Amino acid sequence: MKKRLAVGLVIGALLIGLMIALCFALLVLRRSNAPKFANTATVVLQIQSLSELVTVKYVLEKVVVAESPKTTTLENLLPGQDDRIVLLAHGIVKAGVDLSKLKPEDVDVAGGKIRVRLPAAYVTDGYLDENATQVLDRQTGLFRSFDRKLEQQARQEAQTQIRRAARQSHIEREANERAAQQLTLFLKTFGYKEVEVIPRAAK
Repeated sequence: MKKRLAVGLVIGALLIGLMIALCFALLVLRRSNAPKFANTATVVLQIQSLSELVTVKYVLEKVVVAESPKTTTLENLLPGQDDRIVLLAHGIVKAGVDLSKLKPEDVDVAGGKIRVRLPAAYVTDGYLDENATQVLDRQTGLFRSFDRKLEQQARQEAQTQIRRAARQSHIEREANERAAQQLTLFLKTFGYKEVEVIPRAAK
């Protein structure tokens, strides 16, 4: 009787062990067949690490003519009483994409495919190259007071016009396209087989 009981206990233990092993094997098989998804938050952080991605630089020249207004009757009556400056401005305008503004909902990941919606490109900087910018002409009439601020105002106007000219030449659209190309190459280094980068139109 005791012998039968012992045999029964051994057989029961073996069956339980086999069932546990079978359940573990099924669990492993299920895990191996399940699709793998990348951690979107991690991908976003990896892209954000690029920070401000400056992709386009325009170099422009602009001639600016500035003149101080005549304020007295004598200045208006007598010829040659201009107070004017002619400035040849050499400007540099840069545009790019601020990747720190990328949000988790802007990134979709499924297996080996990733889709990213970029923030809109914008003009990141615009300034005059002081070494190349020069005053071509400066005139002050005999009965005119010399306006010391005129050159500074001409330079400020030159910066404004150069930025405007760059935007009219679609510098932001070009920055969008180049940012998409660079980010596509960047993401492919992480093993994604399909990469789709969608630029947003500049405002």
